Amino acid sequence: MSNQQIFRFHTITEYHRAAGLPNPAHPLISVVHMDDLNRPLAESPFSLIYDFYSISMKRVKHTKFKYGQQTSDFDEGVLFFMSPGQVFGVEYEKEAVVHHPEGWMILIHPDFLWNTPLAKNIRQYEFFSYTVNEALYLSDKEEAMLAAIAQNIEQEYNANIDRFSGSVIIAQLELLLTYSERFYQRQFITRKVASHEILTRLEDLLAGYFDSGALALKGLPSVTYIAENLNISPGYLSSLLKSLTGQNTQQHLHNKLIELAKEKLSTTNLSVSEIAYELGFEHLQSFSKLFKTKTNVSPLEFRRSFN
Repeated sequence: MSNQQIFRFHTITEYHRAAGLPNPAHPLISVVHMDDLNRPLAESPFSLIYDFYSISMKRVKHTKFKYGQQTSDFDEGVLFFMSPGQVFGVEYEKEAVVHHPEGWMILIHPDFLWNTPLAKNIRQYEFFSYTVNEALYLSDKEEAMLAAIAQNIEQEYNANIDRFSGSVIIAQLELLLTYSERFYQRQFITRKVASHEILTRLEDLLAGYFDSGALALKGLPSVTYIAENLNISPGYLSSLLKSLTGQNTQQHLHNKLIELAKEKLSTTNLSVSEIAYELGFEHLQSFSKLFKTKTNVSPLEFRRSFN
């Protein structure tokens, strides 16, 4: 997207003013209703960068947006997450009639989490590293559940603030994040066609990489390299694999490598050192250690079992 405007908001108050909203009732947390947005931030295309977290449930009827190079249809209710410093690019599809968005958005400044367990634990929710095209598609029931939590948060900071207010809001945020994690796991299962299509592309990518001799020259492909070639984020790839196979991306790669090593040990006359080199290991000891960790036997012991 060329010649686009970039908007960076350091505070939630700055965002409110840019969107034509009153100043937030609490400077460090705000629930924004899409219906209340008085003006668009800019003409398409543009990019947003927040210095705070955002959790957005958005629906825009009969409109497609382009986020980066991906086109997303927001006819359904979708939930997506942004961490501080992430870039969120928007471009309206050509000739699209842009409708007013529906839904809500929770903005959380990191300072609000200070001195609470969530300040550290929020980094454990991998969906904050997903991209918008990997958003969470909600059923009507799920959407209603999360909207109720957002409403509870809004009611709490609009009430008389006391020493329990912060703890109550943090508890509601943790509940929302826990439900979101559950719903993502459900999505990996219910959207099987898309999930299995990604797995098929992953297997084809790895097979091509291994067959090309790239292992000896470059070693194992990085998780980032794989994710970029699959047009998904590294976090989403690992979460998907964990859900479907019980392994993260690195574990999946190591298992594929061991299967290839077993094949070479059992069907070729290459020495163990030569096999280690072909599989991208600089040192034989590193190969032998990984092989024994995965199989409980050394490469030589495995080879002898075939003689």
